Amino acid sequence: MKNLNDLLGELGISKVRLAKYLGVSRQMLYNYLAQENLKEWPKEKAMKILCLLGVQQVEDISAIKVDGEYIIQVENRLNDGVKESSGKEILADLKGFNKKEQELLTDIINLLKEKLADDKTKDTYHSYRYLYHFLQSMETNKELKYILGYMSKSMGFIDHTEYVFNENQQFIFESILFSAMTLYTNGGASRSKIADTHKRFVQEIEHKKEERLSRTQELNTAKVQALKELGYTEINNENAKEVLDKIAEIQSRKV
Repeated sequence: MKNLNDLLGELGISKVRLAKYLGVSRQMLYNYLAQENLKEWPKEKAMKILCLLGVQQVEDISAIKVDGEYIIQVENRLNDGVKESSGKEILADLKGFNKKEQELLTDIINLLKEKLADDKTKDTYHSYRYLYHFLQSMETNKELKYILGYMSKSMGFIDHTEYVFNENQQFIFESILFSAMTLYTNGGASRSKIADTHKRFVQEIEHKKEERLSRTQELNTAKVQALKELGYTEINNENAKEVLDKIAEIQSRKV
């Protein structure tokens, strides 16, 4: 079993993904790995792990040579196995989506679950919290989509010629972002040099907060006035449209 544990560590396979591939809980996987011999595993699970490693019998494990090509082969088999097992759990909730959309959502959900399960420092939690805010804002800020396109290209996931949004705007944004990332990566910007820029960034955030607060207060004032003029004490399902129309009318008086 030491050979198997060493090999799994060398391949960088997480216990969460391996457990999903085998269709067992993490605790059960730890129990399996604690046994002295793979032959003590349930036959089905032992066959699956041998299939993942691309060998036919336990004795072949010690002869495996790990290189880049082998890692990719194992990763592909692992991904296919995880998709098959996890997809069955998730697809039932994805009725109404086409096949590509189902596959994409399944991959995203599985990745999020896996990373969160392995998160020891809570960095992943905070990263995904920011990602949630990112996703919430994409429809009102098109540049966020351009950021995703830039990162997919720079990481080699898609071709650099792909422009699925506004090509001209995306081209300009990518060029500017590349310049900024190059400056950051090469150490051309120190905290002291960009302190003024960051100060303007903070001021803009505070200004937006003030605008939202002012807008909220304005709407609350208009709501109170609308309820008063209509003779209501609260908004409910029956009077909601009437109250909202009155609020719009009150606000138009100030134009």
